[in-house]
Amino acid sequence: MSAREFNFDGLVGPSHNYAGLSFGNVASFNNVKSASNPKLAALQGLAKMRALAARGFGQALLPPQDRPNFRLLRSIGFTGTDAEVLSKAAKESPVILACAYSASPMWTANAATVSPSADSADGRLHFTAANLNNKLHRAFEHTQSARALRAIFKDEKHFAVHDALPGTPAFGDEGAANHTRLCKDHGSAGVEMFVYGRTEFDASASAPKKFPARQTLEASQAVARLHGLSAERTVYIQQNPDVIDQGVFHNDVIAVGNANALFYHEQAFADEAGALDQLRRAMAGVGADLNAIRVDTAKVPVADAVASYLFNSQLLSKDNGKMALVIPQECQEVASVAAYLEGLVASGSAIDELIHFDLRQSMRNGGGPACLRLRVALTDAEAAAMHQGVFMTEALYHTLVAWVEKHYRDRLEPADLADPQLAIEVHNALEELSRILGLPGLYD
Repeated sequence: MSAREFNFDGLVGPSHNYAGLSFGNVASFNNVKSASNPKLAALQGLAKMRALAARGFGQALLPPQDRPNFRLLRSIGFTGTDAEVLSKAAKESPVILACAYSASPMWTANAATVSPSADSADGRLHFTAANLNNKLHRAFEHTQSARALRAIFKDEKHFAVHDALPGTPAFGDEGAANHTRLCKDHGSAGVEMFVYGRTEFDASASAPKKFPARQTLEASQAVARLHGLSAERTVYIQQNPDVIDQGVFHNDVIAVGNANALFYHEQAFADEAGALDQLRRAMAGVGADLNAIRVDTAKVPVADAVASYLFNSQLLSKDNGKMALVIPQECQEVASVAAYLEGLVASGSAIDELIHFDLRQSMRNGGGPACLRLRVALTDAEAAAMHQGVFMTEALYHTLVAWVEKHYRDRLEPADLADPQLAIEVHNALEELSRILGLPGLYD
């Protein structure tokens, strides 16, 4: 069966801000409490979506989550009117208020793990909302993520949307940021690779010492069970604990895959040789050869990979059988990365094109092109069965640009989070967005 891969990009919300809440995410931490530009952030993201759709790549969007998260604030004892809740939180715990205003749902790679119907036992496309329980500011996202996914993929004949795993350390799950699907083509059975940072029930297993390992082996195994994946086509690989301690908080900061290609750093995995051997054997079972594109430390140190977000790029299949690498502008500003990419494209590898985007507003908050999108392989029947209002078209692009220009601020300071007017602005913007996308009742 033929299928086409769509990238569902997160639409940046009106309260985009830099709170530096994500310990272990170097870029996020370095820009804590600086002023942000929500309008520019949203326009940069929309420009990327429009450009890729115009190139013929499958492109859709996922709507932002409502902010601030009053459910979080009220659940921990802040009471009164909405304005009073904001005032009390700002005075007693500005950090918790920042958590309630977190901009992180824009990174839809963390929204869920996705298994195409070609891989699942019941022949349906499966989603499991990620619990993101390692961080307070993200631990509440899964409720709205599942709600949005069920609104868009509501036909249970074709789709299954699972609730998040139990919110305990044993089942820490960060979604597609630690999951890669390798295949011969998007419509045939593929190999699903889960990358984990630690094992909950094995005290002897290696783990990072400085920064947290957010994905557990147990969570990855649970998602595979929920999706009905074949054991022969499912591979579990441990991320290198040392690179987690260097700021590689998700696998998609050190490796990216597409079709039969795995573009990865020499230090990505705890056991590189073992990981590649597992993948090659599994891919042989689906009639594909692994194309492993290795980036040596001598050419690109881990610190440069993290600074440029080289691997947090989108790897997209083109009609000519080659692939394009969608990279942030920062890749051209880090000398080692720029030199490597120039040589890569000239080498005759599967990657023969670089597509650059200015995503500085996202990058400063700790997420690049790959963070902004959730990959979903859809058959023609599945694409027809899902909600059509989120597919990126030229008309939708212009409508959303006008919506952003109407509702978004061009400067947001940390102190603005205490202003009740901001909460009203966000609410009004999202109510209008739900009408634009044809998703009434999307927000409480």
